[in-house]
Amino acid sequence: MSLFKARDWWSTILGEKEEFDQGCLCVADVDNSGSGQDKVIVGSYKGYLRIFNPHPVKPGDEVQPEDLLLEVQLQEPILQVEVGKFVSGTEGLHLAVLHCRKLCVYAVSGTQGNVEHGNQYQIKLMYEHNLQRTACNMTFGPFGGVKGRDLICIQSMDGMLMLFEQESYAFGRFLPGFLLPGPLAYSSRTDSFITVSSCQQVESYKYQVLAFATDADERQDTEQRKLSSGKRLAVDWVLNIGEQARDICVVSFNQGVSSVFVLGERNFFCLKDNGQIRFMKKLDYSPSCFIPYCSVQEGTINTLIANHSKMLNVYQDVTLKWATQLPCVPVSVKVANFQDLRGVIVTLSDDGHLQCSYLGTDPSLFQAPKVDSREINYEEMNAEIKELQKIIREATKPQNILPESEKQRDVTVTAEVSPDLDEESQAVDSEVKAGAVPSVTVKITIQSRVTAQKPNLAVCVQAPLAVTCDQFVFDDLEPDSSETVVLSVFLKENCSPSELEGTCMFSYNIPTDLNPEGIPRVSQCNFSLPLKLVCFPAQPSKAANHKLTIDTNKPPISFVTIFPDFVDPSEGDQANALGFQFLTGSKTTLLASKTSQRYRIQSDQLEDLWLVTKELIHRLEEHFKKQNCKDFACTFSGSIPLQEYFELIDRHFELRLNAEKYQELLSERAVQFRAIERRLLTRFKDKTPAPLQHLDTLLEGTFREVIALADAAEENQANMFQAFAKLKSATHLVIMLISLWQKLSTDQTAILEATLLPLAEDTQELGWEETVDAAVSYLLRTCLSKSSKEQALTLSSQLSMPKDTSRLKKNITLLCDRLAKGGRLSLSTDSTTQQAAVMPGGCATIPESDLEERTVIPGSTAMFASHGQTTKQKAEP
Repeated sequence: MSLFKARDWWSTILGEKEEFDQGCLCVADVDNSGSGQDKVIVGSYKGYLRIFNPHPVKPGDEVQPEDLLLEVQLQEPILQVEVGKFVSGTEGLHLAVLHCRKLCVYAVSGTQGNVEHGNQYQIKLMYEHNLQRTACNMTFGPFGGVKGRDLICIQSMDGMLMLFEQESYAFGRFLPGFLLPGPLAYSSRTDSFITVSSCQQVESYKYQVLAFATDADERQDTEQRKLSSGKRLAVDWVLNIGEQARDICVVSFNQGVSSVFVLGERNFFCLKDNGQIRFMKKLDYSPSCFIPYCSVQEGTINTLIANHSKMLNVYQDVTLKWATQLPCVPVSVKVANFQDLRGVIVTLSDDGHLQCSYLGTDPSLFQAPKVDSREINYEEMNAEIKELQKIIREATKPQNILPESEKQRDVTVTAEVSPDLDEESQAVDSEVKAGAVPSVTVKITIQSRVTAQKPNLAVCVQAPLAVTCDQFVFDDLEPDSSETVVLSVFLKENCSPSELEGTCMFSYNIPTDLNPEGIPRVSQCNFSLPLKLVCFPAQPSKAANHKLTIDTNKPPISFVTIFPDFVDPSEGDQANALGFQFLTGSKTTLLASKTSQRYRIQSDQLEDLWLVTKELIHRLEEHFKKQNCKDFACTFSGSIPLQEYFELIDRHFELRLNAEKYQELLSERAVQFRAIERRLLTRFKDKTPAPLQHLDTLLEGTFREVIALADAAEENQANMFQAFAKLKSATHLVIMLISLWQKLSTDQTAILEATLLPLAEDTQELGWEETVDAAVSYLLRTCLSKSSKEQALTLSSQLSMPKDTSRLKKNITLLCDRLAKGGRLSLSTDSTTQQAAVMPGGCATIPESDLEERTVIPGSTAMFASHGQTTKQKAEP
């Protein structure tokens, strides 16, 4: 139990599923008992009016039936309750109840009982006012300095102040510049009304100004009359607080000083009568309600501020004096005096938790028992320490939080891709210029063996692919239940994708005894999309600009066997050529040699070779895996097409430079456009008109330039996206060829992929060129270094867009050259071990002149040329 917890003196729960707000609580001697003991009056949005007289026998006792003096259900929701001198001819206190369209004033009286049931209380309607406008809140006081009675002012939802002189309606005034109603309070010392407008300004209006202003009922007519018919409603003073206000309270504990307290969303203000800030306090929490009350120290005021963290803070001016914990978040707080206790804090929550509490602490009565003294056995302690250290070492080992088997037991996510394309394509808003864009159905099944809270499924495919729906939200899953969703994948952008894979991410919470809200968990699965989603069979083409030859150690397999979905079965085993027509317009041809164990892939575009080459190797591996052939291998002995690859890099980098140029031009034209606007605005505001001097023509011309530049920047952005997609496909192809050429292991291929494909998306702030250049430079200075001097070089800690791509192309060529001379990829930091284990005999020094002219690497058939020039392979399959 917290030491600084509000001590519960008396509490109760009001009704069932009732709602309460700021104005629903009032504390006063409403029955005019004269004993000085306050009663608690509560009204609810369901129309229930309750009056309580708390007096527990012991602190913390349950509510006694006699504590509820009166409970009555009115016909309309109760917005606010106030107690004051509202009836003429008497200075007794009466109860004012504000409804949406009605104001009622009641007299509360009690009759002394003759039996043990106690006194009987009833309310009597003294008068009521039917409102023509929907009410929001009200305030009361001796408006105009009247003696012995209180007048009522009601603020409507449309900004009208309706003033009532007890039983009669006085007048109504509209607030100027009104948008939404704010809190309203009355200051008797200055005889003014204070509110906070939607402009986040504290505004004060004198009562006399309201009385002599134009009547609200005749506002439309007076706009066309002369000024002598009435005065315009003018504000007395205005203070901009920069935030909306939750409540306003005016206090005056002596005749000489009056303060206006305003509770904002993040600040607490104390103002003087003239609107000057006396002090303010910046709050580090979100307040819910407040009330100022008198202080024991002269010249200071204490304030209770409650927040949404269930805390009640006591401030003396701006100094925090006490903080205590409440059981709920109050929407209204009052300070009351009861017969047995003075200064009781009364709080009301929005769900009807009414509590009377006081500030204090309870001492802890727990005393630790005495420990029996005993002799220490050091041998047992040492054995226990060793056992605990062993447990700590096992727990701190890098491992998964849960075993894989346990993860699979909780939630299993599986994705099943349909073997056939959709009969009716589900592609929407596709930019592909092909006649019909196909789609394929993916069925995702989620099986839960535990209770899964807040389940959410996200399906992700890389652009230019897209899905019909990528987010799914489910209700909580029960144990041994399952959910199934169906979606379609299609090609959206007008370029070929670099990958035909997708990912399903299923997030959920598992509740535990210690955490009922649940521990977050994630399950995922990957799925592969068919090649025919982005291409379809076509006639093979003999001529092509780019050709690759893949060698195998097994006889060639008929395309009818490995590509049954692209080959017509009627051709039989004679089909040794296969054409792939991509939806984006390009064509790729696959040839199988009849005399050798080779396959040739050729196309007019380098990037289009990637998907067909990957699919060929994948299907060959799957075929021989079914034949239980474990020694199948693919190799590549041709030249790495670096020259064509560098052309794609230059194209992508050129578009990045264009994007920077368009951004600079747009910035310049925007500055020019704003300057012309300022000049025109100055001319238009001038009382003596001056000629525009063709500024309007210049403005229109600048506007057209801005629109044209924006259109060009958008077109360049689309071209850069397509160029990056082509660059990724070509990079995948280069990585595959290098791994086949040098027979890299899986770990080494992963390092090469992380080096050349570090980004899934390309941006101006972090581009592909500078990221790859830094990664390749790191490999050249670590595992592929030729001397200790290179290892001592430091890399730049900041990535920035380079001026050109010459350094990048040189480093990529150097990377391939050192791999050809025996270098191997490794992330180990021990360079000596790398040189001895990975590079037997060490790498020979590579003259820089070798990179300036075409060279043939000894011991291999790969050829490199200056500036990426390569020779095309001439061997026929």
